[in-house]
Formats: sequence, C-alpha cells, structure tokens
Amino acid sequence: MSRGLALTASVAVALLAMTGCSAPAPTATSTPAPTGTSQALPAETVAALQAVLDEAPIGDRLPGVIARVITPDGTWTGTAGTVSLETDEAPAATDNTRIGSLTKTMTATILLQLVGEGLVKLEDPISMYVPDAPNGSATLRQLADMTSGIPSYSTDQDWQNAYFGDPSTVFTSQELLDYAKTLPVDGAPGEVWVYSNTNYILLGMVIQQVLSQPIADVFAERLFEPLGMDHTVYPDGSAAMDEPRLSGVTVQGQPEGTIADATDWNPSFGNTAGEVISTLDDLELWADALFTGEGVLTPELQQLRRDSILSSPPPNTADGGYGIGWGARPDGWWGHSGTIPGYTTSVFHSYDLDATIVVVTSSDIEFDGGGLPAPTLFEGLAAALG
Repeated sequence: MSRGLALTASVAVALLAMTGCSAPAPTATSTPAPTGTSQALPAETVAALQAVLDEAPIGDRLPGVIARVITPDGTWTGTAGTVSLETDEAPAATDNTRIGSLTKTMTATILLQLVGEGLVKLEDPISMYVPDAPNGSATLRQLADMTSGIPSYSTDQDWQNAYFGDPSTVFTSQELLDYAKTLPVDGAPGEVWVYSNTNYILLGMVIQQVLSQPIADVFAERLFEPLGMDHTVYPDGSAAMDEPRLSGVTVQGQPEGTIADATDWNPSFGNTAGEVISTLDDLELWADALFTGEGVLTPELQQLRRDSILSSPPPNTADGGYGIGWGARPDGWWGHSGTIPGYTTSVFHSYDLDATIVVVTSSDIEFDGGGLPAPTLFEGLAAALG
C-alpha cells in the first residue's frame, strides 16, 4: 500500500520513541538562537556536518539535499547533489520545495490562535463544526494530537487509485473526508494514537468555517506575511511551483523499479495536512516562530502547546510523544517531519543545545536499510552536533 502523504511508521517511531536520554519538558524561557546569524561554526563541527550530507546516497533516488544548522556558536548551510537529475546546479536556500506534513505545524498554530481569540475551544467536538465527521465526539485537541481515532484517507485504496492513477487530480476537503468515511475508525477518541491526515483536513475545515476566509488567505495573513516568509505559499489546489525549485522523485504508485518525477504532481490531496510550498530560508523563519511562539502565539498559548505532548497511549511514552502539531523526542529534539511524493523535510529544535536543524530533500524514497531522506539526515546532523 502506498503511504501517500502520511508520516510513515518509521518516522513516527523516530519522532516518538528514539532511544536516548530523557529530557524534561522545557519552560517558555528557553528559546532558539535568533535567525539570520552569520557567525561561522567551528571548522571541526562544519566538517562533521558536511560529512553527513556527503555520505548521503546521492543519485537517481536522491537528487539533492540542503540543510541548515543554527546554534549560538553560528550557522552552517550545506548541500549535496543537484537541484534536479538534469543539471549539475547545487541546491540553494532559496529553492522552492514542497514541505508535506510540516504544514501540520502551521495548521495547529492557527488553531491555537483561534483558541486564544475565543473562536473555538480545544474541547469542542468536531461534530460541532463538521457533522458528518467520523468519531464525531472527538475533540479538536484529539484531532490535533492524533488521538481522535479517525482514519487517514491516505490509507484508502480507492483514494490511492484515484491519486496515483492521475497525480494531476484536484481534491476538495470534503472529498478527502468522504474517502476517510469509508474506512473503519481506528478506535474510540482518546484511546488510540494513530497518525491520520484526516485530522488535519478536518481542522482546516474548522478554521475556514470559523473565519469565513479562503484557507490560502488565512495562512498568508496569519503566518507568512507577519513572519516575512515571502516565498512560502499555500497553493490551494494548484500544482504550480515557482522557479528556482527542487525537482523531486518518488516511487510511490509506480511499477516496481520505476522512479517518477513528482515535481508537478498536484498537492491538493495534502490540503491543510500537507500542501504548503516553502524554501530553506523561510523554514528557518518558521522554525524560530514555531519553537518560540514569537510572532504567532502568546506566551500562554506557546506554553499550552509545550504542555500538549502526550505520554500515552502508545507509541507515546513518558520520555517522548506527540502533541498539538509537533512531537518531542526522548533525545531532546522537538519538531516535525514532512513527506509528500518527491520530497521530505525535517525541522527540529533542541532547547538544551539551543540549536535548530532544517533539512530539505528532493526525494521521498527510503534509503537502503530503511529511513526516509530528511529524517535520516536530520538524525545524522543531530549526532554530529553531539
């Protein structure tokens, strides 16, 4: 079965249950290094970070990667490979890319803004806004932290046949929800943790209903414009991606042994769970906002998000879990990864190290031995930092 937009089991395990030292939940006084710093990292650290990228299996299954590490000691940006299989041009921080499920961190942020404005409550049942939602008693909080029990439309074979049969297909939110409604629920609300894209499609429907605005305008006015993310867009059903851009490859939905160029596949199936286009430069701005709350959330709402990390049900544990649109790993790194055909991304921050890592790759094809490109390279970069 194709995994579609879903954060796969391997990424979920890496996010929630990676072995390592347990770290207590940080307080709101711990903040990432400011963006835009130009101080160079020590040469030894730079060499170790670049070695992680140089060891990546660059080729037909991974055209290119670009990564950035931001610490109090300085910032490093490294690349490997090319922007596409047809050129020798190296990836750049201004190249457009599809960010997949990193979109969820943005949708969750807007949800929290609406909570702060008194327009919704996290304990509201989804049926209050979308009467035909499966598990209608599931709360908005349970949708956001993946404990709603609502199945993911991306696991539905009919949806997969429709999308991979014609990747130019444009899906509406309601159409995606209708695919999910044909599936059995994963469990009762609050009793199971299952990563489901349908949760964030529904949250997008709530946001659009409450604000009576096109969702693309909501993302722009509440996030991208205030943060100066000038090259980040919610494409709203368009397959267009401006130049310069990374060209992404995938094997999803393809005959065995076939690699496809997914650059121009329509991302509408991702919707508010995964449709956004951004750049490495803009993702650094987003990381600063996500991990501090500055420019997007009040300190109280940011702390609410910090405190939302689950310790149960499994695979969440006392050492690491998922919360409202992000996860905390037992090794002390907080953040999210994204997968969409042709691309993987990772954005993580360590409050203990005061360091942020952003990784963008033009492939969603697993490495030999398992592991998606961006999450795997993130782990290597995190280890290189020590």
